[in-house]
Amino acid sequence: MKEEKNLKATNGYLMLLVLLLIVVGTILGLIITKNLLFLISIVVIILIIKGFFTVNPNSSKVMVLFGAYKGTVKKNGFFWANPFYTKQRISLRARNFYSERVKVNDKIGNPILINVILVWKVSDTFKAAFEVDHYEDFVRVQTDAAVRKLAGSYPYDNFAEGEVEVTLLSGMDEVNEALENEITERLLMAGIEVMEARIGYLAYAPEIASSMLKRQQAVAIVAARKKIVEGAVGMVEDALIQLSEDKIIDFDDDKKASMVSNLMVVLCGDKEATPVINTGTLHS
Repeated sequence: MKEEKNLKATNGYLMLLVLLLIVVGTILGLIITKNLLFLISIVVIILIIKGFFTVNPNSSKVMVLFGAYKGTVKKNGFFWANPFYTKQRISLRARNFYSERVKVNDKIGNPILINVILVWKVSDTFKAAFEVDHYEDFVRVQTDAAVRKLAGSYPYDNFAEGEVEVTLLSGMDEVNEALENEITERLLMAGIEVMEARIGYLAYAPEIASSMLKRQQAVAIVAARKKIVEGAVGMVEDALIQLSEDKIIDFDDDKKASMVSNLMVVLCGDKEATPVINTGTLHS
């Protein structure tokens, strides 16, 4: 037997009625006949009592008889089964697992801190009970292994402009899907259904966090400067064209170079420009 099968248990209330009849019959028999043979029914009564069990909503009982799997009762209610069955309770409810933050290296070797939020439940009670030891510990260990593997498959972030590679920081949808698929594959043998898996925390490790922040700031500054220069060049070009078309001033190469230099300084500078009044010529 390598798969789960449903076991139909006897109605517990019906067996409770049978138990009461046996108890009443035993008491009356002892009183009326004084025959001690009625004491044998006490063993029967004890065995019947041992066979009662309940199954709560979204729970189950795995039945084993002398090492042989007999089935699983998933229907909730009050039941009776063979008193020699051992009954293992397995919850079928959805559960949350918030893993500890682990330090791993990303695809390019940077140490990062990462953890995962996992929502899971038991879908196959036979596998959960017999294919692995302590399926809850199995979920924790395999989730941790999946997170470590995932982190080593992607870089934390892109720094070179124009890169389209999926990263842990920017490609959350794809990364979470890959994480869910990886964990699902690992937990399948334990009869565990993964309902959701996603990264809960992601950051550089403390020893490089400051350096990486400076790197990110430098990249942002360079990108901003590039945009400023592109805009300034366009503005200077438009200004020269408009001055020439309106015949406001005729530029030779020296005047044009001087004006371009001044406009670029004004437009690209970090501080406001300080105007200087030139009372002579552009060459004085």
